[in-house]
Amino acid sequence: MSDERKRVSDLIESVCAEREVPVERTGDHSFVVTLPGAHKLKTNCNLIVGEHALRVEAFVMRQPDENREELWAWLLKRNARMYGVAFAIDDVGDIYLTGRITLRAITADELDRLLGSVLTYADESFDPMLEIGFGTAIRREWEWRVKRGEPLDNLRAFEHFVKRTD
Repeated sequence: MSDERKRVSDLIESVCAEREVPVERTGDHSFVVTLPGAHKLKTNCNLIVGEHALRVEAFVMRQPDENREELWAWLLKRNARMYGVAFAIDDVGDIYLTGRITLRAITADELDRLLGSVLTYADESFDPMLEIGFGTAIRREWEWRVKRGEPLDNLRAFEHFVKRTD
């Protein structure tokens, strides 16, 4: 292991320990950091320490059921204002945050800022992404629960969205 790779790997573990963020080593040079959120309750962020760069990958949402082009345009507009990571899609259309940062630039503060960016972008974007990509399913679920008298607790974040289209 190069000195720089070891330094960054050790730094990931120490920063996560200091900030009480769950981290699991998944290989010699790879980690999964679990970031707690308010809207997206948990974002698993993979950190892969390569020879020259730290790769960041975090799953955000499965492929949308509808309005794919609208959602992708929304994501591209968001990308223009983001730091360290950007939204990307895989071959099936699932949505991720991805980034690559040179190892020399990784300090404790920079790693904290990078993990904060992943958490912020995944969490802030989650509800609007669901509204665009799964709006019909959200409305259908809301109506079904109302008819049956079922609790709406975990759908309350979408109340404005459902009522806007009534």
